[in-house]
Amino acid sequence: MKSANNLVSAITHYVNHDDTLPLPQLRRLGLIYNNYRFAVSFLSLLTAYISARAGDSATLPSFLQQTTLVFYVVLSLILLGLFYVLHKQMRRQLALGLTLDVIFLSLLLYTVGAPDLQLTMLYMVVVAASFMLLHTSQALIITLLAIIFVIYQQFFYAIANSMSLTNLGDALLMSASFLAVGGLSWSISQRLVLLEKIAERHVKEVERLNTINQEVVTQMINGVIVIDNQHIVLANTAAYQLLDIPSNSLVSLRDNSAENDHRRAHSKGAQYNAHSAQLTEFQEQLNEQHSQLLEACLTVATGQSRTFTYDLQIAASVFKKLRVQIIPLKDGSKLVILEDLRREQASAQQLKLASLGQLTASIAHEIRNPLATISQASQLLMEDITEPPHQETNQIENKHSTTNTSHSEIAANHELYNMIFSQTKRVNRIIEDILKLSRQHQANQKEIMLAEWLPTFLENYYQDHDVFLNITAQPTVSFDTHQLEQVLINLINNGLRYSSYSHPHAFVEIEAHCVDNDVIIDILDIGTGVSTDDLQHLFSPFFTTDETGTGLGLYLSQSFCEANQARLLYIPEHEKTCFRLIIPAINPDAG
Repeated sequence: MKSANNLVSAITHYVNHDDTLPLPQLRRLGLIYNNYRFAVSFLSLLTAYISARAGDSATLPSFLQQTTLVFYVVLSLILLGLFYVLHKQMRRQLALGLTLDVIFLSLLLYTVGAPDLQLTMLYMVVVAASFMLLHTSQALIITLLAIIFVIYQQFFYAIANSMSLTNLGDALLMSASFLAVGGLSWSISQRLVLLEKIAERHVKEVERLNTINQEVVTQMINGVIVIDNQHIVLANTAAYQLLDIPSNSLVSLRDNSAENDHRRAHSKGAQYNAHSAQLTEFQEQLNEQHSQLLEACLTVATGQSRTFTYDLQIAASVFKKLRVQIIPLKDGSKLVILEDLRREQASAQQLKLASLGQLTASIAHEIRNPLATISQASQLLMEDITEPPHQETNQIENKHSTTNTSHSEIAANHELYNMIFSQTKRVNRIIEDILKLSRQHQANQKEIMLAEWLPTFLENYYQDHDVFLNITAQPTVSFDTHQLEQVLINLINNGLRYSSYSHPHAFVEIEAHCVDNDVIIDILDIGTGVSTDDLQHLFSPFFTTDETGTGLGLYLSQSFCEANQARLLYIPEHEKTCFRLIIPAINPDAG
């Protein structure tokens, strides 16, 4: 039972096994064979008439021979036209044509009577073609049909010639030759099929790798541009974004449709034309907006690489720094890599935060415990000072004390105790700011609709202060809400504090709007601003011009911004004191 099942499964596997060439190669070889059939049939007809006219007796070929040759030419022409027009059932068309070849060649051999070497060679071609173009089972049927026709014709010819069986051996030898040619052709065809399948697998693997490479290049955070013969042939999404060049829709060259080869090729051609048109538009905009960058890329000599920093102006007094690396390739093209230096600075800032976190975690406990003791002691001493003096000030308050401290002497030290307490509070604020900074290793970013979030924030924290909001768009940004609160609180508190030094009525204005793909939030106050000498130290840790400040507010704010891929800048050209927060927008066109 098991052996029977194995036999059935083996037969099923053999029947379903695809041992022929792929359809494109099958069609190409089928066209060649159909043209060959038509040429052979037409030349056979022409040769028959020429041979008859050239002989001693100017007699035409026999009626059977003429009819066979004419029908063979007509059917060859019809099969050739159908194979050109019809793209379906190609194997059935070829099987029908090869069967007709065997039949017509047998009729021609019958009209000749005796064995003919030329017709035998044509049989060989038919047998070889059947094993090349058809399934093995179909090819065997055609080969057996040819053998039967040949042997039968020779047997009939032997009977008609007084039972002369001398040619039967030749017929058997011819049949063996058919089988040998068929076996050899089958072996060659299987090798070709195997090679075609290997080539097809390689093509699919190359296409898969090409698709992966395209996806990788598309998703890269660095911009990639390839220039060949002074023309841009590739530009990924990051290149458009980093150079602030609008892109309607990036066209992919991948084609995942299940259409036939003709439609797929047409689709790929249309996508390629659209992609080329978009790259041409990208090059025109690059030449218009960044002509210096494009010229620098084009003028790099072959075999020489170049790296430089390119300042891209986004808005007034707002620049984006890009590192541009130009790498000449072996084929003469050039690879241009654009890298946003903000990411590098953010990475460096994260490393500093990690190092600072390790440092503060190790020393915070050691500092805060004695600091708390000092603060508590100073508070207790000040409480003793604020207690009313006893009625009998000259009496001894402590039996174990050998000296008395008068109330006037303790009151004289009140200022010193207060200084100790205030300074311990300041040191504690510094430690808490450093701990706050060290704990923010990664930002927990969330989508924030600024038009709704900012009024709620001001109502919660600055309801009793003059902080005015003017927002002209409704963008959405990705930011850690706690960190954004800390940034705005630091900036608004600084504005209120410093503007109060020069004006009796201190207020802060917040203006929010969109510029291209960024959200600009300006925090404005009417203070004296930052002096030119202090600009270079503005965001440095522990730098402050306020005696009561810790010097960590702006440093913390800038660190939080960089952790959220945002920027915090001071705009000295503004008529007011302006700190500008620039955040990438998720939907800058909203509103």
